[in-house]
Amino acid sequence: MGGNLHQGHRQRMRTRYIKEGLDAFADHQVLEMLLFYCIPRRDTNELAHKMIREFGSLANLFEAVPKDIAERCGVSENTAVLVSLIPSLSRRYKQRRWGDKPYLGESTKAGEYAVSLFTGRTYEAFFILCLDAQNRLNHAALVNEGTINEAPVYPRNIVEIALRHQAAKVILAHNHPGGSLKPSQADMGITKIIKNALGAISIDVVDHIIVAGDKYFSLAEKGLLGR
Repeated sequence: MGGNLHQGHRQRMRTRYIKEGLDAFADHQVLEMLLFYCIPRRDTNELAHKMIREFGSLANLFEAVPKDIAERCGVSENTAVLVSLIPSLSRRYKQRRWGDKPYLGESTKAGEYAVSLFTGRTYEAFFILCLDAQNRLNHAALVNEGTINEAPVYPRNIVEIALRHQAAKVILAHNHPGGSLKPSQADMGITKIIKNALGAISIDVVDHIIVAGDKYFSLAEKGLLGR
């Protein structure tokens, strides 16, 4: 009887999603339905509430590492991995929507693309976007993860990447997780160092974009890129 009850509830949830989408679902219901596909014979409603309570929000839960999810919520590694995949899947989806060789010749386009690179990242990361002469993206390379204070490793790596991907010009991009969009002195310093390194091989740095959440700050747009 209990199994039939759960199965009927699951089918009603799936039917509702097919008809209405997820917009009308509460956070715990979104998670509950996701858990259907890794926990076949258990009431996932109570578990969904527990998991969200444990991490404080659905976003915090999704952004947690599988080990923490498994240990704190008492779920299997399989369940923890599925839940933690969501931010990376979202990031991949957003990037693929841009298609091959998107045009990034305007600050708004470059800023929106940069935002897609950092979706779901809870740590600081630094990218170089290699553009061709028509301002189309040849390659987006993750240069470093961690702190921007590790600046000495950047110029050599960036020069190698720019040459490998035949960049006519580049855009730098990094994020401030949970922080301000305002560029720091370290941000300005590394921009100048990289501009000088790439300028020596006739590759222009046309922008440095800072991302925080779903917003961005363009140094070029604000006249801060320098010469």
